Amino acid sequence: MNPLIKFFRTKIYTAVFLLLLLLAIGVIGFKVMSDYSWVDALYMTVITITTVGFGEVQPLDDNTKIFTIFLILASVIILGYAITVITEYILSKNDLEELKQKEMQKKIDSFKNHIIICGYGRNGKQAARKLNAYNKPFVIIEKNKEIIEKYQEENLPFVFGNANEDETLIEAGVERASTLISALPNDADNLFVVLSARQINRKMNIISRASQETSYEKLKLAGANNVILPDRIGGDHMASLVVVPDLVEFIDNLGIVGERNINIEEVMVDKLYNTTQVKTIKDLDLRRKTGCTVIGFKNGKGEYLVNPEADTKLISGSKIIVLGRPEQIEKLNSLYDIK
Repeated sequence: MNPLIKFFRTKIYTAVFLLLLLLAIGVIGFKVMSDYSWVDALYMTVITITTVGFGEVQPLDDNTKIFTIFLILASVIILGYAITVITEYILSKNDLEELKQKEMQKKIDSFKNHIIICGYGRNGKQAARKLNAYNKPFVIIEKNKEIIEKYQEENLPFVFGNANEDETLIEAGVERASTLISALPNDADNLFVVLSARQINRKMNIISRASQETSYEKLKLAGANNVILPDRIGGDHMASLVVVPDLVEFIDNLGIVGERNINIEEVMVDKLYNTTQVKTIKDLDLRRKTGCTVIGFKNGKGEYLVNPEADTKLISGSKIIVLGRPEQIEKLNSLYDIK
């Protein structure tokens, strides 16, 4: 929570507590000192604190008058404090929102090699969830203010604006980003985002959603490295559940992520050892050290090898894909300080 908001809330809670305490002291004081009924004691306390000027229930003796004087003085101070706090909060509410946005922008400005998600709909939420599970820094661009307000308490880094606009992309740090995911519902909007992002950052990896198959080639030409058709994937997935149901269920379980529930990981070889002296998969011996199994290899040219041989050379710039239980993946990340 924003420290300033927390500070104001603390002051409001303090003011309410002091008012309730003053009310309780007044009621008990009038009850004990003048033997009023509870209703009369409450009545006397309220008219004293609010200084409305109504008459006493019955004449006051000297001790009760002195008590009433102190009650009036205390109420003036406490009521004045409460009114000041509430007024400050109302007047500064817009400033607080602006301050929150500035703090969020400062956080985003510190990001480097992060991921930008355009649109926080169904696909955007799923992407954010998975990136969060892998502790990858990301920024969400969303033009619906209500969505931002709904999810901002989850401490998600939002940029309010239209992803079609260059200024909004720049606010999200598109020049420093490693990847952009355009998950907008409209293909034309995704096409415009891809074009704009590619013009600003030539090296960035761009992944776009597409609803129509006719948009696939257009998005590719615009600069998208990968184009995902959710409807096609969904239909293919359902058919696979008929043809090879157990295999699909197994693969689905590999893809499920959540807190301490990551089963597959992609690792840069350079993070595993000093590549000046080339080692093989057998030399690295990840199975014995971590329990993870190497199931894939990607060389520096982007060529994939499934189930690589033990004597496969792990050269600089290549990657390996490892499979393991969540605790084994965690052990791998901890052993090699992979973040």
